[in-house]
Amino acid sequence: MAALNTLWTGLALLGMLAVLQIPTQAQAALQPNFQEDKFLGLWFTSGLASNSSWFLEKKKALSMCKSVVAPAADGGLNLTSTFLRKDQCETRTLLLRPAGPPGCYSYTSPHWSSNHEVSVVETDYEAYALLYTQSFRGPGQDFCMATLYSRTQAPKAEIKEKFATFAKAQGFTEDGIVFLPQTDKCMEENT
Repeated sequence: MAALNTLWTGLALLGMLAVLQIPTQAQAALQPNFQEDKFLGLWFTSGLASNSSWFLEKKKALSMCKSVVAPAADGGLNLTSTFLRKDQCETRTLLLRPAGPPGCYSYTSPHWSSNHEVSVVETDYEAYALLYTQSFRGPGQDFCMATLYSRTQAPKAEIKEKFATFAKAQGFTEDGIVFLPQTDKCMEENT
């Protein structure tokens, strides 16, 4: 009986080790010497990448949105995004809380009530920023997205190429990468 218990214990430990060795998507690096004050201001969401089923289903209906990053009273950042939804401008604000080294933040999704971690992976502060967002909701429900922020509604071709290369390096497929079409709606300064 003791030998049987030892065998089951050994098999259980091997199973746990196998689970621990399953490769996971690599954590994206952070922008070296991230300067939060330079990251503030107006950005346009110009590109997105994800392999999630809802994204692949809805990507053709998405359009560019405007986001403003501003300091929050508690030391985090307010990310206020205005976008077109059902032919109406909709605005949402997320509180990005510092979650580690500079450039790493977390927020709670108002739609899913899940925690997300967003990292500023690369930025020149003046033209573009590459962000990586991930959430762990449970087995088979993990969510990952790459985002291209640009300071203008028409990012240069080399910035789009940089984003596509970044997205593919994160494991996203060509089908999961979209450059959002410009829209005149919801882009004015007062919306």
